[in-house]
Amino acid sequence: MKQNPLETKQDIEKLLTDMWEPLTPYYDETSSRIRVGQTAAAYSEDVAGLECFSRVLWGAAPLLASNGSTGLWSKHLQGIINGTDPQSKGYWGQIQDYDQRIVEMAAFGYTLCLAPEHVWEPLTEEQKENLVNWLSQINKHSAHDCNWLFFAVIVNIGLKKVDAPYDQATIERNLNRFEDFYLGDGWYKDGEIAHVDYYTPFALHYYGLFYAAMMEKDDPQRSKVYKDRATLFAKDFLHWFSEDGRALPYGRSLTYRFAQCSFWSAYVYAGLDDIPLRTIKGIILRHLRYWSKQDILLPDGTLSIGYQYPNLLMAENYNAPGSPYWAFKTFLILALSDEHPFWQVKEDSFPTLPSTSFQEKASFILERDQKSDHVVAFTPGYQHTNGHTHTSAKYEKFAYSNHFGFSVPRAEWGLDQGAYDCMLAVSEQDELYRVKRSVTEKAWIEDVIYFKWKPWHDVTIKTWIIPGVPWHVRIHQIDTARPLDIADGGFALGLANQDQHNKMTLTNAQTPYGSVVAQSLAGKGEGTHIFPNANTNIMTKRTVIPTIKARIEPGEHQFIHMFYGSPATDEEKAPVLENGVIYYRSKKWVVEELLQQ
Repeated sequence: MKQNPLETKQDIEKLLTDMWEPLTPYYDETSSRIRVGQTAAAYSEDVAGLECFSRVLWGAAPLLASNGSTGLWSKHLQGIINGTDPQSKGYWGQIQDYDQRIVEMAAFGYTLCLAPEHVWEPLTEEQKENLVNWLSQINKHSAHDCNWLFFAVIVNIGLKKVDAPYDQATIERNLNRFEDFYLGDGWYKDGEIAHVDYYTPFALHYYGLFYAAMMEKDDPQRSKVYKDRATLFAKDFLHWFSEDGRALPYGRSLTYRFAQCSFWSAYVYAGLDDIPLRTIKGIILRHLRYWSKQDILLPDGTLSIGYQYPNLLMAENYNAPGSPYWAFKTFLILALSDEHPFWQVKEDSFPTLPSTSFQEKASFILERDQKSDHVVAFTPGYQHTNGHTHTSAKYEKFAYSNHFGFSVPRAEWGLDQGAYDCMLAVSEQDELYRVKRSVTEKAWIEDVIYFKWKPWHDVTIKTWIIPGVPWHVRIHQIDTARPLDIADGGFALGLANQDQHNKMTLTNAQTPYGSVVAQSLAGKGEGTHIFPNANTNIMTKRTVIPTIKARIEPGEHQFIHMFYGSPATDEEKAPVLENGVIYYRSKKWVVEELLQQ
């Protein structure tokens, strides 16, 4: 994979088959499940085996649609026959409400749309009836009120495409509900009360664009709406990428890895062209090249759970060993014919974008350093939370970097287990730290982010963030009725060798991965380095976090800290505090005025 230049359609096809082929020893005796890996998710191992099997289809279907054949398909087709046959040992079974199998059914509808001559036409009449009956269960069971609603839509349009019985009422009901998730300006949230994250591009927009491509003649009005919204969204989503192919790591389900750019594949497949095709081609190919160079495969060649390296710690409760193959959604571009302009144009370099992008619907201010290819998203967080794994780490940090990634806690004791990068952690001086999980209020004051949160009922913390790269400033106003230890963490810097203290002082650190600094502007607190437990960061296995610590008694306290993070040493002038005024980037902020707004 690392030697694949990833320049042509044939290169992408080879990438897909090179990733599919290592799964072949793991098909069970009926070929209807791929039993890869040794870990578990919230659902049974039988369902996990179906999950891996179905997720291969997100890449197999586009390949079959254009290329027409692959030696890997015959076993998979036999698995579909056995998996939908109630008399077979490999039968996938009767589903229940909120069943994981509802998710996996969508890949079969997708395949019926793209490659019916390979998945439908070879079947006998009885086998076709079995497939229809198994898939039609989706219309009789409840799904989670989020992107899951689109799975039944995709199943039903797949059935419609092969002239099988389908449920138009389910399509209408689910798509009407989908409208309630639209925020405007091209942005969706993933449910009634939900976060805005990669489910906007790689789920909601992806399915909407696929629907538009498949149903443009049958449902021209909705198809146009979905395309128009995706066109708006694409202008913002560009800012989540950089020239080197990286996308911004943020939110849950990051183990799907290069699904991050699957939106762009759907954008091209649906015929959108507001952004030049050569630009989109460059984004997709560089993104795939970036991931092809990362340590994402296990020794047997199968995809690991993790992000930039195998890592169960950052995973979700719904991540079984086959879950990462959701990344195959990006292979939708393989459904484009060899003559399609996408394969003919020369890829272009990444476009020059403004250094700042304010994306209100995503609660982001994105800052970009063109020289170092560094992108950082600053966010106030959300006024709601949920029970997903590591919600605070994935949504409530002050800043998210495409270079430094973010860390998740290993356990609850102390700063080294908590790995609190880009967060303010507070404890009752007992080594048990709390962090922001949601906010009670938030606002944007011109180009400053403000939010308030309460770690305890009698402790209120207000924070103002002055965004920027490589420097940014945080002002914390803490009103507490109890004594506290506080720790304000900077970016987590990767360590390249055993010499942890190379080129480090109390407030800054430099390694081959870059440079980071934490410094108190008001002279309060003590600078230190926290060496978190291994494997807490999603991008590098061992890190150091420069941190400002302080011990405070009950009362009102104010702290002003500045943080630096750059892939390389940068000469940009640091923020300065003089007589209550912060000077940075040719601007000034009067601290007392900010606190009163």
